[in-house]
Amino acid sequence: MMSLEDMSREGTWFIEFNTPFSYHIRGIKRVLYNGVTKYQRVAIVEFEDLGKALVLDGKTQSTVYDEFIYHESLVHPAMIAHPNPRRVLILGGGEGATAREVLKHRSVEEVVMVDIDDDVIKISRDYLPEMHQGAFDNPKLRLIIGDGRKFIEESKDKFDIIILDLTDPLEGGPSYLLYTVEFYTMIKDRLNDNGLMVTQATSTFYALYTFAAIYRTVASVFPVARAYHTYVPSFDSTWGFVIGSKRLDPVSLTPEEIDSRIKNRINGELRYYEGDIHRVLFTLPRHIRALLENKSIKPATDKNPTFLPA
Repeated sequence: MMSLEDMSREGTWFIEFNTPFSYHIRGIKRVLYNGVTKYQRVAIVEFEDLGKALVLDGKTQSTVYDEFIYHESLVHPAMIAHPNPRRVLILGGGEGATAREVLKHRSVEEVVMVDIDDDVIKISRDYLPEMHQGAFDNPKLRLIIGDGRKFIEESKDKFDIIILDLTDPLEGGPSYLLYTVEFYTMIKDRLNDNGLMVTQATSTFYALYTFAAIYRTVASVFPVARAYHTYVPSFDSTWGFVIGSKRLDPVSLTPEEIDSRIKNRINGELRYYEGDIHRVLFTLPRHIRALLENKSIKPATDKNPTFLPA
């Protein structure tokens, strides 16, 4: 019988669609887990070139090879912009790497993590210790299994930082109502006066219109909205993020200020994020800036949400 390693070389491939008309292919060395939860399809695979990976509903979420690029870019620009982040809320982030990065900040006293899919967390704990690195066992972390939007609707807690590490807004998926004006308005209400939120915002190449729609939705709610992106090899694309802030502007910080805050406030080493990278993250090309200012792109609402074109 042919081994999984041999099968990969002979043609066992993971095909991931970026849009209905384009896709990329990666060779699979082995499949560690493959199943279906109440909410989504889940696989833990080991790619030939990127190592172990979490795949949800056919979309690569994180790989051991480069997850630090995504997670450091998601977490630290907003966290560093805040003078003293103590209470942090994470919605999503089932593999635990977002919590890992948040917990590097010495000022953090409590991290509340809400994820709808208990099975993804259990699977990640078992198969992806390289990603969570023990974050689930940190006494500062409070894990809640539940719907993120329902938590926001019912909770009266206030936070300094809210991080939305969500799956993409796929039609029929679990997350598309977490990218709307109504949801961001509730997020704003759950932030302290100097609070910031940040959301992953899809590909700035394959889903540029969706990225712009997310930005314009955030900008319709928050006084300060900043879009940024970086290249993530496992996504085969530049990947977008959007910060919404009540007062603080992450773009106002100099590289020197950021490096100083990293040195004074973070335990351990960062592999990607630093002052110079911060400036690069927020330097968007002209065609993207133009689309972000296109008023014909209306903010997403519960009745008229935005969807990823895949």
